[in-house]
Amino acid sequence: MQEIGSFEQWLDISANEQRLLLFVKTDHCSVCEGLYPQVAELMEEYPFPFYKVNAAQVPEMAGQLSLFTAPVVLLFYKGKETARFARFVQMDQLTHRMNELVEWGEDHV
Repeated sequence: MQEIGSFEQWLDISANEQRLLLFVKTDHCSVCEGLYPQVAELMEEYPFPFYKVNAAQVPEMAGQLSLFTAPVVLLFYKGKETARFARFVQMDQLTHRMNELVEWGEDHV
């Protein structure tokens, strides 16, 4: 998973990637540490990039994306958020929404 180091980097990525997953974590978060490997394992199954950001290191991300907890998994399509999973993420729901993202054609949204 590629790490985002600044809000400006995020703006560039979100403007240029058609589909993406963003994993948001913070410092000293045991739930984040437990969820990360499960989400990272999905990278091999999906044809879009996965990114991660530590909201404690890039606080602008938390403010601009209205993030109030961690971990948060966000799915984006054409620069727009299409799904948000926060704190205790049910993997079956996440994969369902990721499958929808794969199926969407160029005419969607």
